[in-house]
Amino acid sequence: MGNNQANKGVVIDYDAIANQESFKTLVRRKNSFLWSMTAIFLAAYMLLPILTSFTKILHQKAIGEITWVWVYAAGLFIMTWSFCHLYVAKANRFDKEAKAIIAEYENGGGHR
Repeated sequence: MGNNQANKGVVIDYDAIANQESFKTLVRRKNSFLWSMTAIFLAAYMLLPILTSFTKILHQKAIGEITWVWVYAAGLFIMTWSFCHLYVAKANRFDKEAKAIIAEYENGGGHR
């Protein structure tokens, strides 16, 4: 078990933690971030086949013989790497907040 308290026989009231306002706020912020990132990611990726199949916008030359399709596709790779870095940074902050919530619970803040 990864939880030191569980190894010591301490009973954790997960319902009390879930009812803490700080936990609810963290969950709302995390879900908002994740759904926003997902929507942007899917929209950007789905736009490529739509623009290439139904329009001529991306078929025009951008730089020399390179068309905008290649520029857009390269941008998707850059976006993916950027999202990965952003997610790791946000996840680290969410982890710190989760530890603070656990500390709040352990100090009596989550008990009814």
